[in-house]
Amino acid sequence: MRRAFVKTLAELAKKDKRIYLLTGDLGYRALEEFAKKFPDRFIECGVAEQNMMGVAAGLALSGKKPYVYSIVPFVTLRCLEQIRNDICYQNLDVKIIGIGGGFSYGTLGATHSVLEEVAILRALPNMTVLCPADLSATEELMLKAYQTNTPAYIRTSKLGEYKVYNQKPDLKIGLANKIKDGKDGIIIATGLLLSFCLDVAKELKKENIDLGLLDLHTLKPIDKKNLLEQIKAHKRIFTVEEHSAIGGTGSAVAEILAESGYNGSFKIIAVPDEFPKKIGSADYLRKQHSISKEGIIKNILKFL
Repeated sequence: MRRAFVKTLAELAKKDKRIYLLTGDLGYRALEEFAKKFPDRFIECGVAEQNMMGVAAGLALSGKKPYVYSIVPFVTLRCLEQIRNDICYQNLDVKIIGIGGGFSYGTLGATHSVLEEVAILRALPNMTVLCPADLSATEELMLKAYQTNTPAYIRTSKLGEYKVYNQKPDLKIGLANKIKDGKDGIIIATGLLLSFCLDVAKELKKENIDLGLLDLHTLKPIDKKNLLEQIKAHKRIFTVEEHSAIGGTGSAVAEILAESGYNGSFKIIAVPDEFPKKIGSADYLRKQHSISKEGIIKNILKFL
């Protein structure tokens, strides 16, 4: 997904000289394309993420459009105070790109498997939170975020080998995108697990269980009316995410359903409220926490 991010940002930077890219001692095999084309607008801030957010805020106050890129724990949790006070409080046009959401960097342990940042950033006023499912969705949401002039966080995975959209999707910030219909219920998924859920739906169809699928690529803001219109007819709703069960996709949907008077069945499939106790690849850790394809299927069948 980072390739899609850099490619899209470089294309935008050709047309808009306000665009700057900031990073904190990262970029090898990722950001070179931008750095070579726009050396005066590429700022290597070093291992000083709090200061990096301050620099981004200063650029935004000067009329620039800064993009801040780093691994998720460093670009969110380490500099949360600066995101809150320097960027969100002043409602500045700063886009934060987090690479490696969820278990992407699972081989580096619990410090790098960040499963709570969406919940935290959702709580910040003025912040938009986007979670693209694949390369095409990343490019599209980058373009849509560029058109805004307020803070945004885009959560991406380390790799982009999973595919959901065969062509560029017309995604709109705040509006969930229906992938398929189903008569027995609907899965609402976020990020790369959406691709898993495509396979999950196919496997369950073999068991005569027909589930629809919805891409909730925007976790803030969510158009409540639009979401309810797409899911209100379903008596079984499942949410799937590579995030803590607290504060993410499941919580966001549950908040909306609770206020709507929904009386169907609802199940959150996510990572339990605990730190990862094992180290390994992303796929290994997803299996350990029951959010692999097999784990999702097992969770759904057990609930049904």
